[in-house]
Amino acid sequence: MKVEHILQTKGADVFAVSGATSVKDAVDLLGEKNIGAVVVKAARGAVTGIFSERDVVRRLKSEGAGVLGRPVSDCMTPNPLTCTVETDLDELMSTMTNKRVRHIPVVESGKLVGIVSIGDVVKRKIDQAEREAAMLKEYIAS
Repeated sequence: MKVEHILQTKGADVFAVSGATSVKDAVDLLGEKNIGAVVVKAARGAVTGIFSERDVVRRLKSEGAGVLGRPVSDCMTPNPLTCTVETDLDELMSTMTNKRVRHIPVVESGKLVGIVSIGDVVKRKIDQAEREAAMLKEYIAS
């Protein structure tokens, strides 16, 4: 199964900000949209970073509330891991687990086309396992 299957179900909506956006405004967006991360894009649309709840918490701990007035580019994770719509879910899950990453932007030909979270991947894997179990039960019962 591929990343494209996740995007077909959840959609390709991605919330993004520029590096110049204030941390406070990015935090407001995370809260308003009930999401864990936003992609940081350059003026021409290239992915330059990802800004997550973890980034906020770590900076607040080390620098205090003053960080809220700083630009996202000072606090984001630069050059995030990315994947394509053709990335295999098993490969993606392994990468996310080993690299301890919760969100990965999906990029095609340099263009942001979606984002997947570890929750998206786990949900899809559970759905797949449940379908396979149901098919086996049906096979055994017939």
